[in-house]
Amino acid sequence: MPHIDNSIKLDFKDVLLRPKRSTLKSRNEVELKRSFSFRNSKQMYTGIPIIAANMDTVGTFEMAKVLSKFSLFTAVHKHYTLEEWKEFASQNPDCLENLAVSSGISPSDFEKLKEILEAIPKVKYICLDVANGYSEHFVEFVKYVRKRFPSHTIMAGNVVTGEMVEELILSGADIIKVGIGQGSVCTTRTKTGVGYPQLSAVMECADAAHGLKGHIISDGGCSCPGDVAKAFGWTCGYPDQIHLFPTSILAGAGADFVMLGGMLAGHSESGGELIERNGKKYKLFYGMSSEVAMKKYAGGVADYRASEGKTVEVPFKGDVKNTIQDILGGVRSTCTYVGAAKLRELSRRTTFIRVTQQTNPIFSEEC
Repeated sequence: MPHIDNSIKLDFKDVLLRPKRSTLKSRNEVELKRSFSFRNSKQMYTGIPIIAANMDTVGTFEMAKVLSKFSLFTAVHKHYTLEEWKEFASQNPDCLENLAVSSGISPSDFEKLKEILEAIPKVKYICLDVANGYSEHFVEFVKYVRKRFPSHTIMAGNVVTGEMVEELILSGADIIKVGIGQGSVCTTRTKTGVGYPQLSAVMECADAAHGLKGHIISDGGCSCPGDVAKAFGWTCGYPDQIHLFPTSILAGAGADFVMLGGMLAGHSESGGELIERNGKKYKLFYGMSSEVAMKKYAGGVADYRASEGKTVEVPFKGDVKNTIQDILGGVRSTCTYVGAAKLRELSRRTTFIRVTQQTNPIFSEEC
């Protein structure tokens, strides 16, 4: 008999944050930088914990240059060559502390990862990325990478449940990527029926990770700065409190880091072809399991699988710095509304209210 979990599971669109009394006089007083010490690598991180996704249309060297200036992080996509990495590192040494080398789990992926890390020792972050982080092969690969690079900080995923977060942390990962099927150009949920509402996934996975002194990334599902704010914080309560407080959830969502894809697509620094049509400009944005990506890097979709990503044309947005300032300004405003002087205090001041509608949709797109 199949098991049905009848507990309430929530997405970003299902909640709003309740405002609270604040002593802050200005958004300018809010400190967004955070500092973390990682369980397995023993490394320290300080910065604004927002990460550009490791997609070739988002996690570019050009993106890393700009995000680094704002103390943001970039998971660089895995398709740059060793020579391109060397050239970037020689010209942009100050960016190297704010980026990760991405890798799949094939032998060729590992050889390339090893070559890059040996050639550029200043890079201390590794992003091990697969669509399905539940495979035993992936767990063994995380163990292998930890053994070969004991002092590097490892991001690994994706998963959406606490028990797998625990297994990956105990296998050597420091930061777990949380999210399956919620991305704006991901079609996993329609192709496979597999997924988990992102807000609940983050809350439950954060509780598991923090119990082991690990960390998580909320990967995907954010469509506006308010969603980024909802994802941040550390767990102050437990998901089953949803049943005790049906109209308000007394817990921060739980993410230590938030990874963005679609919100950073379509900019000058984004990858993807620039298209001009009828006097308007667009940039191509696609999932890394899409037919476009697989044709580009693997010669096409293998006959044993289906494409799990779509391709869209994003209106060209210009320089990404304007979007970054909008995102950071929105999170600062969230902190002032709830009385949090620092980002790390946000969840202590957070009460989520369950809602049926986010905004008045008449004159604007609903978030």
